[in-house]
Amino acid sequence: MLWSLIKIVVFVALVAALTLGAGYLMESSGGVQITVAGTEYTLGPLQSVIAATVLVVLVWLFFKVFGLVIAVLKWINGDETALSRYFDRNRERKGFQALSEGLMALASGEGRLAMAKATKADKYLNRPDLTNLITAQAAEMVGDTKKAEEVYKRLLKDENTRFVGVRGLMKQKLATGDTDTALKLAERAFAIKPKHVEVQDTLLRLQAESSDWVGARKTLETKLKTGTLPRDVFKRRDAVLALSEAQEIKDDAASAAAAEAAIKANKASPDLIPAAAMAAKGYIAQNRKKNAIRILKKAWEVHPHPDLAAAFAAIEPNETPEQRVKRFTALTSIKPEHRETRLLKAELNLAAENFPEARRALGDLMESDPDARVLAIMAAIEKGEGAADAVVRGFLAKALTAPRGPQWVCDNCHTIHAEWTPLCSNCGAFDTLSWTKPPQSEVVLPAGAEMLPLIVGAIEDHSKAPVPVADPAKPAPAPEMTEPEDAEVIDAEPERAK
Repeated sequence: MLWSLIKIVVFVALVAALTLGAGYLMESSGGVQITVAGTEYTLGPLQSVIAATVLVVLVWLFFKVFGLVIAVLKWINGDETALSRYFDRNRERKGFQALSEGLMALASGEGRLAMAKATKADKYLNRPDLTNLITAQAAEMVGDTKKAEEVYKRLLKDENTRFVGVRGLMKQKLATGDTDTALKLAERAFAIKPKHVEVQDTLLRLQAESSDWVGARKTLETKLKTGTLPRDVFKRRDAVLALSEAQEIKDDAASAAAAEAAIKANKASPDLIPAAAMAAKGYIAQNRKKNAIRILKKAWEVHPHPDLAAAFAAIEPNETPEQRVKRFTALTSIKPEHRETRLLKAELNLAAENFPEARRALGDLMESDPDARVLAIMAAIEKGEGAADAVVRGFLAKALTAPRGPQWVCDNCHTIHAEWTPLCSNCGAFDTLSWTKPPQSEVVLPAGAEMLPLIVGAIEDHSKAPVPVADPAKPAPAPEMTEPEDAEVIDAEPERAK
């Protein structure tokens, strides 16, 4: 408001000054005499001022017209002038309008309209760095991959758009399943923009899929340095890569190096079960049993697992079942109420033919969580205590359709894996496998190391031969539940099976 008042006061002052000056000139004497062709013109003071003002305006107009004529002549000659700049501005306005309409069409899913607008914008602007990207994305939208690839290759020629072209070609190769070419393009894109998160993740995944563990660890270090990965996650994933690198070593001469790699992986991530089991086996091979026990106990405290029990059994492979039950107390006393601990104690007591203790170890698992492994152990207990074959087969029949229990399940797509791997075999996600119960259990009875079936096969012939000592490090065969004879019994006696 104050500024408006000041402007009004200044305007009034100027008007008053001009009025005062005009009055002074009209009242003053003298003037200007001009003689043209023998005729004399006398101008008063006010007329002289007006004539001078008109003269200045005419001179200014003359120079403007003269400049316009010169500009037209230069434009005819091909030089850039204000006139050409005017037409250029008009073309730019039309070009940016077409570019804006192309972006709107692309956002609304109208691919062909976006391509047409991009072509029109390129005609007016001559800016391929802007229009080619719209054309490529619109071509991909309508399914014209050949056109999109052609445009991405054109983007490679400009340094400013080279990364966009490489990334576009990389995504195309990934879509077609050409992972080898996609890996090379990802490496090139990573060299141009090492801080790009999507390129980092894509390169890391492709390197892991191609078993390039050294390159994957370098990429992981870059993610840590650029701040796109927390340090605790980096340590875990670096341990996974180190373990994967150790698992790739098949040469016996390099087994020591593999063991050292597994030990380093376990130190970086003690909760990584496969690393702990492999590191323990490495210590056992070096006759460093105390180190192996320490690693396994620490890992069991984090997450009890059958592989850890198998590695613990491998420390003393020639002990008797009774000695094994006693030695395993160091492991089973860590988490005595954990499900895996109770199953392990039951299996160890089965191997020692202590069937009542095996039943007590199971506790209420038959009621609370009767999966296939629990039912198989229960069948072995009944067999060992002399129960009728119908009772044993009833438990085995239930095991056929019971859940399998915890397994290696991908957190991303819930795919079940028989063994731990750094990458999901279904979705390709990195470090997403967890030992947990799958959302949809299978109906096939597991066999092998998943159940640690220490004695089931031996008890089948308990009345005919002595029970051999079983080794939890070596998986025993599953009970013969799928033989035709068993199937006939289940079909003939459904009530007993239940």
